[in-house]
Amino acid sequence: MMPRVIHLSTARTWRGGEQQVAYLVEELHTMGAAQLVVCASGSPMESFCNKIGMAHRTLGFRASFDPLNARRLAGIARTWRADLLHTHDSHGHTAAILANTLFGMHLPLVVSRRVDFPISSSFSARWKYGHSSVKRILCVSDAINAMTAPALKRPGVLRTVHSGIDPARFAAGADGRLRTALHLDPGVPLVGNVAALAPHKDLFTFIRMAAVVHAQAPGVRFVLIGEGELRARLEAAAQQAGLGAVLQFTGFRKDVDRLLPELDVMAMTSRTEGLGTSILDAFAARVPVVATAAGGIPELITDGETGLLRPVGDDAALAQAVIAVLHDRALRDRLVQGATAKLQGFTRQATARATLHEYHSVLAELRGAANTNSA
Repeated sequence: MMPRVIHLSTARTWRGGEQQVAYLVEELHTMGAAQLVVCASGSPMESFCNKIGMAHRTLGFRASFDPLNARRLAGIARTWRADLLHTHDSHGHTAAILANTLFGMHLPLVVSRRVDFPISSSFSARWKYGHSSVKRILCVSDAINAMTAPALKRPGVLRTVHSGIDPARFAAGADGRLRTALHLDPGVPLVGNVAALAPHKDLFTFIRMAAVVHAQAPGVRFVLIGEGELRARLEAAAQQAGLGAVLQFTGFRKDVDRLLPELDVMAMTSRTEGLGTSILDAFAARVPVVATAAGGIPELITDGETGLLRPVGDDAALAQAVIAVLHDRALRDRLVQGATAKLQGFTRQATARATLHEYHSVLAELRGAANTNSA
C-alpha cells in the first residue's frame, strides 16, 4: 500500500534542491503515491505544482521560526490524513518540528539533507535533528552522511539517497544557441560552469583557473551560466584578471539542456558541494568534467575514469587538467564513456525508488513498535 506523503518545501527560489523535489514528486506520482506539496506562496515550487497539476497548499514562510505557519501545517496534515511528512529544507524542518511539538501533528518526519557542512552545535539545531519524530535523515551523499553522524544521538536514522537527474532531458543535444549568443565559431574551445553565482561555488577560483588556461592557450573561451549575488564581484574579478574579452556571463537560463552540450569542458570549482548534480547533467550531455574534490563530488568522479579530480582551490592544477582534456582526444573520450556508465546509477528513477523504500521502512518500523507496545 502506498503511503500518503506531504512534501514540505519552503524555498522562494529554484535551485538544485528544488529541482530534486520536482523530480521526486513526478516519479512518485508515476509509482502511484498519494502526495501533497506544501510550499511558499508565490514561489517557483507553487508554479511547478500548478503546471503539472500536483495537489498543493501554500503558506507564508517568511521566517524560520513561525508558529503560525506550523499551526497551519498541522491543520493541513490532519485534514489530508497524511502518513508521513518529508521536509526538503531547513526552514521546513523547523516548521514540521514545531507542528509536531506544539500543535499535535504527530507525523513521522523524513528530512532531506543536501548541504556540505556539519550540523550546528546550537541548541535549536541539535533539538531539530535529535527530535524523536525524525525517523530518517536522507543525505544526498556519503560525505554528508559521515559529516552529519557525529552530531546525532541516533545516527541510525541516517541513510544515503543520492540525488538523480533526468538524462533524457539532454537527448536533443546542442543547437548552437550558446555559441551564437557568445559570438563564437563552432570550433572555438569553450570551457564553462553551470552554477548559482554563490560563495560555495568558489567561482573566483574558476576565474583564476581561466586566467592560467588563457595564458597557455589564448584561443580558449569561457562562460559562466547562472545568476547570483556575486555576479558583479565576479565580473569585476574577470576584468581585473584580463579576461573581459574571453569570459562571458549568461545570467540565469532555463534552457541549460541545450546550452551545456556546447561546452568542451565543464570545470566545477566548488569549495563545498552536497553531491553536484550539475556534474550529472554534464555526464548526460557527454561533456567531460574537471572538478574539485569537494563534498560528495568524489562519489561521482573517479579521477581519470569519469572525470578529472583536483584539490579545492588549486587553480593551477585545475587549469592543467582542463588543458589536458582539450588537447587529448583519447582522454576526453575515455572520460565521457566512463561518465555515461556512472550516470546509470544516478537517475531520478533511482532516487525515487530509494526514497520510497525509506518511506515504507519508516512506516513498517512504526507498525512494528505499535504491535510490540500493544502485546
